[in-house]
Amino acid sequence: MNEIANNLAQVKDKISAAAARCGRSPEEVTLLAVSKTKPAGALAEAMEAGQRAFGENYVQEGVDKIRHFAEQGKEPLTWHFIGPLQSNKSRLVAEHFDWCHTVDRLKIAVRLNEQRPAGMPPLNVLIQINISDENSKSGIALSELDALAEAIAELPNLTLRGLMAIPAPEPDYDRQFAVCKQMAAAFESLKSRFPTVDTLSLGMTDDMDAAIAAGSTMVRIGTAIFGARDYPAR
Repeated sequence: MNEIANNLAQVKDKISAAAARCGRSPEEVTLLAVSKTKPAGALAEAMEAGQRAFGENYVQEGVDKIRHFAEQGKEPLTWHFIGPLQSNKSRLVAEHFDWCHTVDRLKIAVRLNEQRPAGMPPLNVLIQINISDENSKSGIALSELDALAEAIAELPNLTLRGLMAIPAPEPDYDRQFAVCKQMAAAFESLKSRFPTVDTLSLGMTDDMDAAIAAGSTMVRIGTAIFGARDYPAR
């Protein structure tokens, strides 16, 4: 077993253990492998180990990988855009990705809707919540959620699937859990009003246990699978 396959197995074991501790099934939690800055060869190793869902933070890098594996004729993969999205990059996301986790304003949603090719299924979108109210983070306040969700739900080339958040780093489990429960409550409220909503993208390596205990349905794990990231000059 190669290193990435071994890392994936360990992460899946941790997800299963976290789910068991709170009485959930591991099948309720999707593992999204965050592959930003990693070469295609590293992704191929993860694919050989059974991973099919990948998250990319940089639009062009993600598009290059999507094209690479499409040209290779690999079995279908699911590609998630999880980075901040600028208006001038929205077309590439609309044309290539399956999911966008970082919708935080109607302008971006409208652009994605208009730019989604007619032959593709609707783009799955998550609304990003700035749950820790950090100036450095994208996302909207919970008080703005209802209006944005209602507007997105009307766009025919998008499917509103739920919420995403990146809580502020917090070493204490109880405080992690408290923030994650806020997100989970918003998610349950949204789910009760929109039949397409089924996804809460919440939890990374350091807060995954608290996120799963609170009700996350998708965790975003990078370094624990692929190792430390190499950030080239951009």
